[in-house]
Amino acid sequence: MREEENKRTSQNSSSNLQRFFKKRWVFPAIYLASAAIILTGVLWFQSANNDVADDEPNINEELPGTAQNGEPAVPVNSTVENFAMPVLDEDAVEIHKQFYDADGSKEDQEAALVSYENTYYPNKGIDIVAKDGKSFDVAASLSGTVVRSEQDSLFGNIVEIEHAEGVVTVYHSLADVMVEQGDRVDQGQVIAKAGKNLFNKDADTHVHFEIRNNGVAVNPIEFFNQPLTSLEQEESASKQPAEQAEENTEDAEETPADEDKSEQDENTDASIGMATV
Repeated sequence: MREEENKRTSQNSSSNLQRFFKKRWVFPAIYLASAAIILTGVLWFQSANNDVADDEPNINEELPGTAQNGEPAVPVNSTVENFAMPVLDEDAVEIHKQFYDADGSKEDQEAALVSYENTYYPNKGIDIVAKDGKSFDVAASLSGTVVRSEQDSLFGNIVEIEHAEGVVTVYHSLADVMVEQGDRVDQGQVIAKAGKNLFNKDADTHVHFEIRNNGVAVNPIEFFNQPLTSLEQEESASKQPAEQAEENTEDAEETPADEDKSEQDENTDASIGMATV
């Protein structure tokens, strides 16, 4: 009896459920309810994101350490290297021979000449010696990459270090070289010892140091404690008078030509007039 009652109850429930789903409004109601649930979830998710965004700083606000007016901020810890004497202890050394300056006085120019086999050569760098006459550590004037490290029969051991902006520092008359071509060196890093060479015997134990800007030697004394950009400024300043002089020369060359042409035209007109008469 109980089994029959249960069976009848189950059949009645199934029949009632089928009749319920056959009604026209059931599926639209289910669809609308589902859409309402999804929409509610989306709105809640957006509201939660807005709350998080409100807690974040505004990228347009000026915070400590940021640039103003849209200009890029300069890192506080960034450092710009200045040219340094190629030694560890500046107080222990002195300059034996200065750079030959084409615009210098006659006395300074004579003092900056190097004598080799009865011939005088202008010194393209400075020669540094120790005050006690002994050897000393030679250090990199700037950080860079070693592009040359070899022995020369005349100038002794040579090291050349390339830096940014086409700048190369040159070291001659070295001993006990500690770097090779391709090595990356830091400013102040010991690269060799001061030695001797045949070209400048009078300096005895020394280091010959040069700064070259795009292949042109400049006076190192003028750029010690100055950044690389000072070389660019120096080069630009030296170009302006030369360019101005070139323009003046071109103008001077063009003016006589124009005058000659005018004279020729006048002579031609006069000749024509005389022939007509």
